[in-house]
Amino acid sequence: MSENIQQELPSFYERPNVESEILPIAQGIKIGIERVTNKALGLGGAYGAWGENFNNQALPEFVGTRLGAELPESDVMNLSELGFQHRHHVPDLSAADHLELELEVGARLIRAAAQANGWELGDVDGLLVGMSAPVSEDYVAQIARRAGMREDALKVSVHKACDGSMGALNLAINPDLAVPGQMNVAEELAGKKVLVGGIEGLSRFTSHARDKNALQLFGNGMGLFGVVPGENMKLLAGRSHENYDQEGLLQVRMYYPHSKEMAPGKSLLEVSQAGSSHIRVAGMMHEPQDGLPIVMAGLMGMVKLFVRSGVEVVTDVHLQYQALMEKLGQSGREINVAIAHHANYKINLLKAKQLLKEGVQIPMPWLLHDFGNVSAASCAIAFLRQLQEINPGDHVLFDGFGAGTYYDVMAVSMG
Repeated sequence: MSENIQQELPSFYERPNVESEILPIAQGIKIGIERVTNKALGLGGAYGAWGENFNNQALPEFVGTRLGAELPESDVMNLSELGFQHRHHVPDLSAADHLELELEVGARLIRAAAQANGWELGDVDGLLVGMSAPVSEDYVAQIARRAGMREDALKVSVHKACDGSMGALNLAINPDLAVPGQMNVAEELAGKKVLVGGIEGLSRFTSHARDKNALQLFGNGMGLFGVVPGENMKLLAGRSHENYDQEGLLQVRMYYPHSKEMAPGKSLLEVSQAGSSHIRVAGMMHEPQDGLPIVMAGLMGMVKLFVRSGVEVVTDVHLQYQALMEKLGQSGREINVAIAHHANYKINLLKAKQLLKEGVQIPMPWLLHDFGNVSAASCAIAFLRQLQEINPGDHVLFDGFGAGTYYDVMAVSMG
């Protein structure tokens, strides 16, 4: 975590390899995509954002327009201290324009990610996307079709809030997650070309929020990377964990089908067939009252929600990993890098300190100053930002967590 988060750093659109243009929707919406490839690993992907960039100085005025009143100075967050210096927002649009915009954004991301891997779209066998609040129930199927993927390619929509992309990756590489009576996604996709990641239109999602922290923290972001399960990425140890947020410390409205029923011993996740080749994995959320999209308990509430259980899950996976290394005659080998969800810098810093007390020391870089909290997209973006530094044979820990509460942690071997 060596990056100086207090220093003013450039926006995403100013990065030298970002390809940007204006989409002819409403008054014109900017989109930027950066492609990343690591030829030694045989793995690449693309990530980006859409909408106007707001730095920390410009953000309060924008939030004020969303609230319909000036944001009091006492409510302005010290976002640099939390690791965020920029985020991306779109203006208020019609429902039709929001749909068209995010369909075009998703389709362009799929094409760019496939190209970064050197894949033809017709050869891509799977698309797994994490989303907190999809703009439509069949969003993943629609963007796959618009991008040019085959109709019979497997599509999986994963709605586990900020954990969505890591929940998707876990499904793609971990056959032990199969639900009885449902397709074993990992077995189905083993050895095949798969795109995994997250696409989050959080500016749309939070546009009617009244929570002043949420309006400052969240923004748009997206990232997809290529995986050939069992070949360029092999699972070493992993765990998926759910722990219902009884207190409602982070309340999120479910803009996707879910029975909203809970029963003792029953999973919070509901798996359903959304089309002939489209599966939906939908997570139960503690929803806000009065139809609001999101309500947060504050930063200390987020620490309480994520750190304790998060440390437990990471520690358990790390113990599994160490046991496997010992079995393979590689006792003492450690993780090369950890890719963690960027809820904010302070949460991850505290989590790293608590893990150290448990004897778990993992390098966890902070990489996303030019995005806000982009929920399920953050791990995908962080991984792609780190991709050029990863070598064949390196071991990577993915640490996803999100409202609900959901955790997906995996140790993998690369290349």
